[in-house]
Amino acid sequence: MGSTGSLAESLAAAAIALHEADGRAETARIAVRLATDIVPDADHAGISVVERAGRVRTVACTDEVVRTVDAATSCGAGCAMRRPELWTTPVVRIADIAECDGHGAVLTGSGLRSVLFLRLRGHQRRFSVLTLYSRKPRAFDDESVRTGRLFSAHLGIALESVEVQEQLAEAMHTRDVIGQATGILMGRMNIDAAQAFDRLVSASQKGNVKLRDIASRIVEVRATE
Repeated sequence: MGSTGSLAESLAAAAIALHEADGRAETARIAVRLATDIVPDADHAGISVVERAGRVRTVACTDEVVRTVDAATSCGAGCAMRRPELWTTPVVRIADIAECDGHGAVLTGSGLRSVLFLRLRGHQRRFSVLTLYSRKPRAFDDESVRTGRLFSAHLGIALESVEVQEQLAEAMHTRDVIGQATGILMGRMNIDAAQAFDRLVSASQKGNVKLRDIASRIVEVRATE
Protein backbone atom coordinates (compact mmCIF):
# COMPACT_ATOMS: atom_id res chain seq x y z
CA MET A 1 0.00 0.00 0.00
CA GLY A 2 1.27 3.44 -0.80
CA SER A 3 0.76 6.68 1.09
CA THR A 4 -1.74 7.37 3.83
CA GLY A 5 -3.74 9.38 1.33
CA SER A 6 -4.02 6.50 -1.12
CA LEU A 7 -5.03 4.15 1.70
CA ALA A 8 -7.75 6.57 2.78
CA GLU A 9 -9.00 6.79 -0.79
CA SER A 10 -9.02 3.00 -1.15
CA LEU A 11 -10.93 2.57 2.10
CA ALA A 12 -13.42 5.27 1.12
CA ALA A 13 -14.04 3.57 -2.23
CA ALA A 14 -14.38 0.22 -0.44
CA ALA A 15 -16.91 1.67 1.99
CA ILE A 16 -19.03 2.94 -0.92
CA ALA A 17 -18.86 -0.41 -2.72
CA LEU A 18 -19.87 -2.28 0.43
CA HIS A 19 -22.72 0.15 1.08
CA GLU A 20 -24.07 -0.30 -2.45
CA ALA A 21 -24.02 -4.12 -2.28
CA ASP A 22 -27.37 -5.89 -2.30
CA GLY A 23 -27.67 -8.11 0.76
CA ARG A 24 -25.24 -9.99 2.98
CA ALA A 25 -24.09 -12.48 0.37
CA GLU A 26 -23.11 -9.83 -2.17
CA THR A 27 -21.52 -7.68 0.55
CA ALA A 28 -19.33 -10.62 1.57
CA ARG A 29 -18.39 -11.45 -2.04
CA ILE A 30 -17.34 -7.87 -2.73
CA ALA A 31 -15.47 -7.68 0.58
CA VAL A 32 -13.12 -10.61 -0.06
CA ARG A 33 -12.16 -9.19 -3.45
CA LEU A 34 -11.54 -5.74 -1.98
CA ALA A 35 -9.50 -7.19 0.88
CA THR A 36 -6.94 -8.71 -1.50
CA ASP A 37 -6.71 -5.40 -3.35
CA ILE A 38 -6.23 -3.27 -0.24
CA VAL A 39 -4.26 -5.32 2.29
CA PRO A 40 -0.58 -5.72 1.37
CA ASP A 41 0.51 -9.25 0.37
CA ALA A 42 -3.00 -10.72 0.69
CA ASP A 43 -3.31 -13.25 -2.14
CA HIS A 44 -6.55 -14.92 -1.03
CA ALA A 45 -9.36 -13.99 1.32
CA GLY A 46 -12.42 -15.55 2.87
CA ILE A 47 -15.20 -14.69 5.29
CA SER A 48 -16.38 -17.45 7.55
CA VAL A 49 -18.56 -18.02 10.58
CA VAL A 50 -16.92 -19.90 13.45
CA GLU A 51 -19.09 -21.65 16.03
CA ARG A 52 -18.16 -22.34 19.63
CA ALA A 53 -17.90 -26.07 18.88
CA GLY A 54 -15.22 -25.30 16.28
CA ARG A 55 -17.23 -25.77 13.08
CA VAL A 56 -16.33 -23.31 10.31
CA ARG A 57 -18.76 -22.25 7.59
CA THR A 58 -17.34 -20.29 4.65
CA VAL A 59 -19.76 -17.61 3.41
CA ALA A 60 -17.52 -15.98 0.78
CA CYS A 61 -14.08 -16.57 -0.70
CA THR A 62 -11.93 -15.28 -3.52
CA ASP A 63 -11.36 -18.79 -4.89
CA GLU A 64 -11.86 -22.44 -4.07
CA VAL A 65 -8.49 -22.86 -2.36
CA VAL A 66 -9.90 -20.88 0.57
CA ARG A 67 -13.00 -23.04 0.80
CA THR A 68 -10.84 -26.18 0.63
CA VAL A 69 -8.59 -24.96 3.42
CA ASP A 70 -11.54 -23.97 5.61
CA ALA A 71 -13.11 -27.39 5.15
CA ALA A 72 -9.86 -29.20 5.91
CA THR A 73 -9.27 -27.23 9.11
CA SER A 74 -12.85 -26.81 10.28
CA CYS A 75 -12.14 -28.39 13.67
CA GLY A 76 -9.91 -25.41 14.48
CA ALA A 77 -7.30 -27.70 16.05
CA GLY A 78 -3.55 -27.35 15.87
CA CYS A 79 -1.23 -24.39 15.49
CA ALA A 80 -1.99 -23.94 11.82
CA MET A 81 -5.45 -22.45 12.29
CA ARG A 82 -5.83 -20.35 15.42
CA ARG A 83 -9.46 -19.37 15.05
CA PRO A 84 -10.20 -20.41 18.67
CA GLU A 85 -7.93 -17.56 19.87
CA LEU A 86 -10.27 -15.07 18.20
CA TRP A 87 -12.80 -15.58 20.99
CA THR A 88 -10.51 -13.46 23.16
CA THR A 89 -8.46 -11.36 20.72
CA PRO A 90 -9.55 -9.58 17.52
CA VAL A 91 -6.39 -10.22 15.47
CA VAL A 92 -4.29 -13.38 15.06
CA ARG A 93 -1.26 -13.78 12.81
CA ILE A 94 0.42 -16.99 11.66
CA ALA A 95 3.88 -16.08 10.40
CA ASP A 96 4.71 -19.35 8.65
CA ILE A 97 2.28 -22.24 8.36
CA ALA A 98 5.12 -24.59 7.43
CA GLU A 99 6.45 -24.30 10.97
CA CYS A 100 3.13 -25.31 12.52
CA ASP A 101 1.88 -28.67 13.65
CA GLY A 102 -1.66 -29.91 13.00
CA HIS A 103 -3.03 -28.73 9.64
CA GLY A 104 0.16 -27.05 8.39
CA ALA A 105 0.74 -29.67 5.71
CA VAL A 106 -2.77 -29.19 4.33
CA LEU A 107 -2.28 -25.45 4.04
CA THR A 108 1.21 -25.47 2.60
CA GLY A 109 0.03 -28.05 0.08
CA SER A 110 -2.41 -25.41 -1.13
CA GLY A 111 0.47 -22.98 -1.70
CA LEU A 112 -0.30 -20.89 1.40
CA ARG A 113 2.34 -19.85 3.91
CA SER A 114 0.96 -17.14 6.20
CA VAL A 115 -2.45 -16.18 7.56
CA LEU A 116 -4.05 -13.10 9.09
CA PHE A 117 -7.32 -13.53 11.00
CA LEU A 118 -9.45 -10.43 11.63
CA ARG A 119 -12.53 -10.93 13.79
CA LEU A 120 -15.51 -8.97 12.49
CA ARG A 121 -18.15 -9.56 15.12
CA GLY A 122 -18.80 -11.99 17.89
CA HIS A 123 -21.59 -13.54 19.90
CA GLN A 124 -21.65 -16.06 22.69
CA ARG A 125 -21.90 -19.00 20.33
CA ARG A 126 -20.28 -17.78 17.11
CA PHE A 127 -18.35 -14.99 15.41
CA SER A 128 -17.52 -13.89 11.86
CA VAL A 129 -13.93 -13.56 10.68
CA LEU A 130 -12.14 -12.15 7.66
CA THR A 131 -9.18 -14.42 6.89
CA LEU A 132 -6.35 -13.29 4.62
CA TYR A 133 -3.86 -15.74 3.14
CA SER A 134 -0.49 -15.10 1.54
CA ARG A 135 1.75 -17.35 -0.51
CA LYS A 136 4.77 -15.77 1.22
CA PRO A 137 5.93 -16.62 4.74
CA ARG A 138 5.84 -13.77 7.27
CA ALA A 139 3.91 -11.66 4.79
CA PHE A 140 1.64 -9.80 7.18
CA ASP A 141 3.64 -7.13 8.97
CA ASP A 142 2.33 -4.36 11.23
CA GLU A 143 1.27 -2.27 8.23
CA SER A 144 -0.77 -5.17 6.87
CA VAL A 145 -2.45 -5.62 10.24
CA ARG A 146 -3.23 -1.91 10.52
CA THR A 147 -4.68 -1.81 7.01
CA GLY A 148 -6.60 -5.02 7.60
CA ARG A 149 -8.11 -3.73 10.82
CA LEU A 150 -9.21 -0.49 9.14
CA PHE A 151 -10.80 -2.43 6.29
CA SER A 152 -12.46 -4.94 8.63
CA ALA A 153 -13.96 -2.05 10.61
CA HIS A 154 -15.67 -0.80 7.44
CA LEU A 155 -16.75 -4.33 6.59
CA GLY A 156 -18.15 -4.95 10.07
CA ILE A 157 -20.28 -1.79 9.85
CA ALA A 158 -21.52 -2.76 6.38
CA LEU A 159 -22.53 -6.25 7.51
CA GLU A 160 -24.26 -4.87 10.61
CA SER A 161 -26.18 -2.40 8.44
CA VAL A 162 -27.28 -5.11 6.01
CA GLU A 163 -28.41 -7.36 8.85
CA VAL A 164 -30.49 -4.58 10.42
CA GLN A 165 -32.11 -3.82 7.04
CA GLU A 166 -32.93 -7.49 6.48
CA GLN A 167 -34.35 -7.84 9.99
CA LEU A 168 -36.56 -4.78 9.47
CA ALA A 169 -37.76 -6.11 6.11
CA GLU A 170 -38.54 -9.48 7.66
CA ALA A 171 -40.37 -7.83 10.57
CA MET A 172 -42.52 -5.79 8.18
CA HIS A 173 -43.30 -8.88 6.12
CA THR A 174 -44.18 -10.83 9.25
CA ARG A 175 -46.48 -8.05 10.45
CA ASP A 176 -48.24 -7.95 7.09
CA VAL A 177 -48.73 -11.73 6.98
CA ILE A 178 -50.07 -11.85 10.54
CA GLY A 179 -52.43 -9.00 9.69
CA GLN A 180 -53.72 -10.88 6.63
CA ALA A 181 -54.20 -14.09 8.62
CA THR A 182 -56.04 -12.19 11.36
CA GLY A 183 -58.38 -10.71 8.79
CA ILE A 184 -59.06 -14.13 7.26
CA LEU A 185 -59.95 -15.60 10.65
CA MET A 186 -62.19 -12.64 11.46
CA GLY A 187 -64.17 -13.23 8.27
CA ARG A 188 -64.36 -17.00 8.61
CA MET A 189 -65.21 -17.18 12.30
CA ASN A 190 -67.11 -13.91 12.73
CA ILE A 191 -64.82 -12.74 15.54
CA ASP A 192 -63.01 -9.48 16.24
CA ALA A 193 -59.31 -8.74 15.66
CA ALA A 194 -58.22 -9.46 19.24
CA GLN A 195 -59.97 -12.83 19.24
CA ALA A 196 -58.49 -13.73 15.86
CA PHE A 197 -55.00 -12.86 17.04
CA ASP A 198 -55.51 -14.93 20.21
CA ARG A 199 -56.45 -17.89 18.00
CA LEU A 200 -53.19 -17.50 16.08
CA VAL A 201 -51.14 -17.31 19.28
CA SER A 202 -52.90 -20.35 20.71
CA ALA A 203 -52.27 -22.39 17.55
CA SER A 204 -48.63 -21.30 17.58
CA GLN A 205 -48.09 -22.36 21.17
CA LYS A 206 -50.01 -25.61 20.85
CA GLY A 207 -48.15 -26.72 17.74
CA ASN A 208 -44.81 -25.23 18.82
CA VAL A 209 -44.71 -23.38 15.50
CA LYS A 210 -43.66 -19.77 14.99
CA LEU A 211 -46.54 -17.33 14.79
CA ARG A 212 -45.47 -16.06 11.36
CA ASP A 213 -45.41 -19.64 10.02
CA ILE A 214 -48.95 -20.29 11.25
CA ALA A 215 -50.07 -17.03 9.66
CA SER A 216 -48.29 -17.86 6.39
CA ARG A 217 -50.08 -21.21 6.16
CA ILE A 218 -53.48 -19.57 6.62
CA VAL A 219 -52.70 -16.98 3.94
CA GLU A 220 -51.40 -19.67 1.54
CA VAL A 221 -54.51 -21.83 2.02
CA ARG A 222 -56.74 -18.82 1.37
CA ALA A 223 -54.85 -18.09 -1.84
CA THR A 224 -55.58 -21.58 -3.19
CA GLU A 225 -59.31 -21.48 -2.43
